[in-house]
Amino acid sequence: MLWRRHCQRAARSPQHHRPMARRAPPLYNARMSKSAKNKAPDPTIAVNRRAHHDYFIEDRFEAGLALEGWEVKSLRAGRVSLQEAYVILRNGEAWLIGCNISPLPTASTHIHPDPTRSRKLLLHREELNKLIGATERQGYTLVPLNMHWSRGRAKLEIGLAKGKKQHDKRADIRERDWQREKERLLRRRV
Repeated sequence: MLWRRHCQRAARSPQHHRPMARRAPPLYNARMSKSAKNKAPDPTIAVNRRAHHDYFIEDRFEAGLALEGWEVKSLRAGRVSLQEAYVILRNGEAWLIGCNISPLPTASTHIHPDPTRSRKLLLHREELNKLIGATERQGYTLVPLNMHWSRGRAKLEIGLAKGKKQHDKRADIRERDWQREKERLLRRRV
């Protein structure tokens, strides 16, 4: 009882009152719009820019990846390269070959990770049958286009593609240059 009275008096008396420490200003703008606060991070992990340069993409498929724990941590850190990667079909299954996922130095201490191991792609049977038919009979190639997050899981977008010849690449470059020049001319006129 006495202790409670002492605390009440100490709270009221000015000699026991300590000034509050000043808080540092927040690092973000307090008047930030709601849409900016709730904006999700970009789901794209890696993009294979070379694929559109070297191939005509006919069709696209989204495949899951069978990954180990250290690989997921490396993907979240963005340590992946699709530049040398390709997809093959073996024994009725799709495999990603040559994709380089470099391990984090802190994430994999008790195992010896292989950055370029073959990773199984998870597709429905009917999608696999369509891909097998297209690659074996019609001469198509399977190319990884990009890797992204979808509902917390890593997905790989693969494209059913035909290779471009050298003159096709030159025509694409010529077309791109013409579009750029056209935009430049329109900007000068306006």
